Amino acid sequence: MPIFEYTCKDCNHLFEALLMGKEKAACPKCHGKNLASHLSVFAVQAKGPARSSVPSGGCGTCGDPRGPGSCSIPD
Repeated sequence: MPIFEYTCKDCNHLFEALLMGKEKAACPKCHGKNLASHLSVFAVQAKGPARSSVPSGGCGTCGDPRGPGSCSIPD
């Protein structure tokens, strides 16, 4: 399932949403539906010795070293 990133055009809140099927995103802060979508940054962990030196990335939104979904950005 893809993770989408949005910016709410009403309150300027940046957030990620995991959507299933025909679900539509809404801002978790103001519940607005006037959103701008962004390309989501994702991390891929490869298996095997040739790619084991590739570091896993931090959160694509805030850079938190714990990885995606661990944002330090306050709501």
